[in-house]
Amino acid sequence: MTDQRIASPASGFVAASIAAAALAGLGVQSAVLFAGNHSAGLTLWILLRYFTILTNVLVVVVFGLAAGGLRKPSLLAGTVLSIALVGVVYGLLLHGLVELSGGSAVANALLHDVTPAGSVIWWLALAPKGGLRWRDPLLWALFPLGYLGYALVRGAWEGLYAYPFLDVPALGWLRVAGNAAGLAVCFLACGYLMVWGARSRAGVSGARL
Repeated sequence: MTDQRIASPASGFVAASIAAAALAGLGVQSAVLFAGNHSAGLTLWILLRYFTILTNVLVVVVFGLAAGGLRKPSLLAGTVLSIALVGVVYGLLLHGLVELSGGSAVANALLHDVTPAGSVIWWLALAPKGGLRWRDPLLWALFPLGYLGYALVRGAWEGLYAYPFLDVPALGWLRVAGNAAGLAVCFLACGYLMVWGARSRAGVSGARL
């Protein structure tokens, strides 16, 4: 798959705005944590616990490159799908569990609402979608799957799990596995829907494996 250029200045501007929103959210969240513990190392260690943070870092990098004019449709689509997962999971499973205010509320809105919604809208309206393959969703799933393994190992080691639906001591392995499987099915289903939509729009016929 070859790199492709952004089709219009508007596309690059929106991509840059999304990257800036993600970077701002990461900066505000980092500042809030640092104000509480006064340790850069501890702040970074806490941040790296969360899929939200790691995915927004990915958004900063990929959308920053997109704003510069160069990116791959598959990489963009996979990034968009991952950040969309962040927004959906937060909205359905995590919203309201913790009362937020001040900088925490600002960071939460940027990382869980603005970047997921903006990324999806940008992909639907402005992103190039040519060349997406039916196997791409399986490749995109490697990122959240890798995080799942990391989160479970780290949670068992620390005794503190990033998300309540992954809390093995509280839920048991069977329920955690069921939660993970449900999220995986939804992720892959949305990924295949993205590929189908892109290929249908491009008038691609047949399967290219």
